[in-house]
Amino acid sequence: MRTFAELELSPELLLALDEMNFERPTAIQADVIPHGMDGRDILASAPTGTGKTAAFVLPLLQHLLDFPRQKPGPARALILTPTRELAIQVADQARALAKHTDLKIITITGGISYQEHADVLGKTQDIVVATPGRLMEYIEGERFDCRAIESLVLDEADRMLDMGFSATVERLSTECRWRKQSMLFSATLEGKGINGFKETLLTDPVEVEADPSRRERKKITQWYYRCDDMKHKNNLLKSILTEQAERSIVFIKTRERLAAVREELTRSKITCAWLQGEMPQAKRTNAINRFCAGEVNVLLATDVAARGIDVPDITHVINFDLPYKADVYLHRIGRTARAGKKGNAISLIEAHDQKMLERITRYMDDEIKERTIEGLKPTHKRPVFKQKKKKLTKKEAKGKAKKVAKKASKKTDKKTD
Repeated sequence: MRTFAELELSPELLLALDEMNFERPTAIQADVIPHGMDGRDILASAPTGTGKTAAFVLPLLQHLLDFPRQKPGPARALILTPTRELAIQVADQARALAKHTDLKIITITGGISYQEHADVLGKTQDIVVATPGRLMEYIEGERFDCRAIESLVLDEADRMLDMGFSATVERLSTECRWRKQSMLFSATLEGKGINGFKETLLTDPVEVEADPSRRERKKITQWYYRCDDMKHKNNLLKSILTEQAERSIVFIKTRERLAAVREELTRSKITCAWLQGEMPQAKRTNAINRFCAGEVNVLLATDVAARGIDVPDITHVINFDLPYKADVYLHRIGRTARAGKKGNAISLIEAHDQKMLERITRYMDDEIKERTIEGLKPTHKRPVFKQKKKKLTKKEAKGKAKKVAKKASKKTDKKTD
């Protein structure tokens, strides 16, 4: 699919897409939008950076334009996100896509006074983007009416499960039981929780798995540096931040290690902001705002703290620590090379990380090459791990036994001759 016009979207939406420099649909957009416009339930695997927001927002907007409301009233579409930041980002993109329409899009999240939300909810809305906990408060207070909801979208459903929103989401699904369509987006479709959501939220869904296509992934140049020890690793990070990177997110696996890296950068006069678990909302918002405004060009973050963060113009994603799972790596590097731009993903690899790096390359079916920095080359050799023998299935074992027997038979025949 080469253009958005092939998707039969309204001229108002095509104009907004053109103004946003969206030239052609990504893989997830091309797969999801036609089914979404047909009113089908959708279960989609879509990591950050694949264009998933437009994939579910455009069908919602098209439906609201095709079937305009006849009188003022409550929201007709509900989008649930795990974090306040993601809700704001989704709503901002929805407003940009709906720029040339009269559709009204609002957010319901923590950090806003109850009365302020109550005033907004008293007026007509078309799409509401909300976090589950805060929305439930308004439903219980009879301030939000779910009976008019026609479409329900769960964005980053796997993160909602991780954050303990499962029961709340199922309650919200029951409250919106009159809806005609549900869409569920998750970085992974594995696990009991996602299967539970699938059974309770979706009816005969179209399943779409759309990791970034090779074309999209090629916009991200990936490489790694091998590290001898923590001192070497810190020196490599400082060199990258001062000599290569313009605007970076550095992923670190724990709060304790983040604090140590922060102190190291501060000693070297490298200014940074940071996000970590159990951080007060005011400090979290301040860190994101400083990074977005360009006051600081380095953001340190743990995976838990960085969920839902979508900051434009990130030139480098740096894995100070590799993640525990390959799909999280893909989720991380998707923070760069957005909106048609190019980006870089760098990993700092200790000897014990080599196995994980190999798992990541197999998962992506893509090579990640090693580089070195003059004066900071590693002194140890790259570790080589023995490959585990693949366990054969009964069918494979039977086939192998037949081959061995046939070979042995041929040898016996030769000896007899």
